[in-house]
Amino acid sequence: MINFHDFEKVDIRVGTVINAELNKKSSKPSFKIIIDFGNEIGVKKTSAQLTENYKSEDLIGLQIAAVINFPPKQIGQMISEVLVLGFPDENNKAILVMPSKKVKNGGKLF
Repeated sequence: MINFHDFEKVDIRVGTVINAELNKKSSKPSFKIIIDFGNEIGVKKTSAQLTENYKSEDLIGLQIAAVINFPPKQIGQMISEVLVLGFPDENNKAILVMPSKKVKNGGKLF
């Protein structure tokens, strides 16, 4: 079990996908995604295994949730700066976490 103070350490923010393309250099099917988290945080990139439920062109413009305070991680030949959040569908493939209404980029989950 964790306490609320532990939970507060995880910085989950919302951002808008501004570019998504197939990550051809990844060993597993995935997208290279560029996300705008607003002026304070800026633009970050990640690699996400979302190809089962999303097309790259459908991701552009979506607001999605991501953990922004993990250290950068080497994924294949790219450095991932954030961890996009999702829940498993009935086939254990990711469904993105996103707000039901448009919110300001960079908004923190509370």
